[in-house]
Amino acid sequence: MYPDLKEVRWGFIGCGEVTEKKSGPAFGRIPGSRVVAVMSRNAERARNYAQRRQIDRWYNDAQALINDPQVNAVYIATPPSSHVTFAIMAMKSGKPVYVEKPLAATYEECLRVNRVSKETGVPCFVAYYRRYLPYFQKVKEMVHQGIIGKVVGVQIRFAVPPRDLDYNSKQLPWRVQRDIAGGGYFYDLAPHQLDLLQQLFGPILRASGYCTNRAGLYETEDTVSASFQFADGLPGSGTWCFCAHDSARTDRIQIIGDQGQIRFSVFTYDPIEVCTEEGNQELVINNPQLVQMPLIQQVVEHIQGLRECEMNSLSATSVNWVMDKILGKL
Repeated sequence: MYPDLKEVRWGFIGCGEVTEKKSGPAFGRIPGSRVVAVMSRNAERARNYAQRRQIDRWYNDAQALINDPQVNAVYIATPPSSHVTFAIMAMKSGKPVYVEKPLAATYEECLRVNRVSKETGVPCFVAYYRRYLPYFQKVKEMVHQGIIGKVVGVQIRFAVPPRDLDYNSKQLPWRVQRDIAGGGYFYDLAPHQLDLLQQLFGPILRASGYCTNRAGLYETEDTVSASFQFADGLPGSGTWCFCAHDSARTDRIQIIGDQGQIRFSVFTYDPIEVCTEEGNQELVINNPQLVQMPLIQQVVEHIQGLRECEMNSLSATSVNWVMDKILGKL
């Protein structure tokens, strides 16, 4: 079992866009937590990142960072295909891990991470940070208070136009390369939606879907339709389109009850809409500027032995199972 640590000294594997605002700064603003080393395969990027953030050391080799005696916890902010390798390397070195979502590029890889975490006694946490934000906590509170009565259905609707980089066939984004990302944009964005729903309604035990590529900009799916069912029988459905016209842009989850409905967004944080017999209202809920900070604080305090953080690899694995069922990978 890893020891409780009074000071959690993080090493970052990967220092790309996600670490600039969403996560990176939060690690140094939590009591008993600081960043002491960063790593990128691009040595110049690692050096530049370390200098800008006033971080002592930088590497272009992941094992060298993990072996650094000053590093006692590891944050993995690389594409999903490398998550399992780096997570296992860190856990076998006795160092707790915080991994960007999804946990891995396949459900089977998630099981490998869970097995090593159990064998070593070293925890692996996953960055499903939205479940800890005030915006989504408010949705959870209203559902559990029964404001809309018994929940009888759930629907996900998501549509966006192609990104500019999607038209560059010679240098496509890694997020649409299956061997790196696990799938297309569905595998990158749907995890947050599916994790939130499972936090609200329990595990999804049945899932199926149809996926296709309608725009022909890349090989992975750009349009997905799915149906799923939670453990208590609650049915749900979802549609995702990543090649829509701008006029069709949609980011919405609709929770249907026998006494009303709740509609909210996942990525744009639009006002939460609540519709009941008493009328309609919109709730504006502000989130912290550093959106990953509430979860990272729980992770740090878990490592320090102060509390239990439930957002671990075991909790995250079901999301990959659902996605792989929808995409026909299982």
